[in-house]
Amino acid sequence: MSIRIPPVAARGLALGLPALPTVVAVATTVLLFSVFLWAREIPVLEAGALIYQGAFGSAFSWENTLLRAAPLMLTALCVALPARAGLIIIGGEGALVLGGLAAAVTPLWLPALPASLMWVAMAAAAMAVGGFWIGLSGWMRQRRGVNETIGSLLLSYIALAVFRHLVEGPLRDPASLNKPSTAPLPDAYSVGVISDTFYVHWGLVAGVVVCVLAHVLVRHSVSGFAFSIVGGNVRAARMLGLPVNRLVLVTCALGGAAAGLAGMFEVAAVQGSANAALIAGYGTSGILVAFAARHNPLAIIVCAILLGGVEASGSLLQRRLGLPDATTLILEGVLFVNLLAWEALNGRVLHWRIHWRERGRAPAGGVVQHG
Repeated sequence: MSIRIPPVAARGLALGLPALPTVVAVATTVLLFSVFLWAREIPVLEAGALIYQGAFGSAFSWENTLLRAAPLMLTALCVALPARAGLIIIGGEGALVLGGLAAAVTPLWLPALPASLMWVAMAAAAMAVGGFWIGLSGWMRQRRGVNETIGSLLLSYIALAVFRHLVEGPLRDPASLNKPSTAPLPDAYSVGVISDTFYVHWGLVAGVVVCVLAHVLVRHSVSGFAFSIVGGNVRAARMLGLPVNRLVLVTCALGGAAAGLAGMFEVAAVQGSANAALIAGYGTSGILVAFAARHNPLAIIVCAILLGGVEASGSLLQRRLGLPDATTLILEGVLFVNLLAWEALNGRVLHWRIHWRERGRAPAGGVVQHG
């Protein structure tokens, strides 16, 4: 017998199948987290309601969620963009803190400028430093054969050590006694909120815009197609004459620039200076966002908001149910393990995606032979 698949349904299946591992991983995570709560004699449904309330239950909850989502979008791109060229980069935390430090000292080293020009200079400095730092991982991978995952992780540790040394030493503001930090930014150079009734800074808008631009780059440009070829088969890319080394370095530099920009907004809109509060784990959480979004820049926007909501609900779980504030970290860890476990479905999902896409191109609707 044969089953006719309408073209619209076939195209829908082709688009939806890549998200199947993430959907299954989320469902498995919810199940395992429920078992964890049940073992601690915590009401599962009440905990779920509190997570929703802490993330999206009020205007304040939305503001808290979106404040966390803004840097997550940019640090997730630090993973997603190099992944297009086949690299797994996990050093976004280092690029973020060094980018934030570069942004914090830029007004100290430049003459007085209008606020708009100073923001551009701060962003450029942060992106340049972040892009250089992650670009080192790509360079070591291509030129010295160093595994980029290990290399980026070690470089992140080095970045954190350099950051602490500079903030607590040569660049420390003498007035920052109990909390070492750089000199505070002048009020004129602080990035404000979007509106008087919506207390979320402009870093959220920047994160969404950068994700959209990244989507256009990787999905609708010649360079993005070249990235995909390199990520799919390096040997084939070299046979086609593609500059593999340069493409790898470009993806790493762009990813690092995004993470550096996240650091700039954390300094200019949240902290007011470069200090230890910048080391908040956004680079690590960005890895989870990128994998949950399957390195799709548009899906990163949604996943960053959802994960930001989960993190924002931690304090509410602590107050109402007596759970540690780190309970949300357990939830994130379980989700990440499940994402890696279900990644084994990727090859099969890719096969079926191609299958349904070809069926969707049939003039009179695809036909699947069955039996």
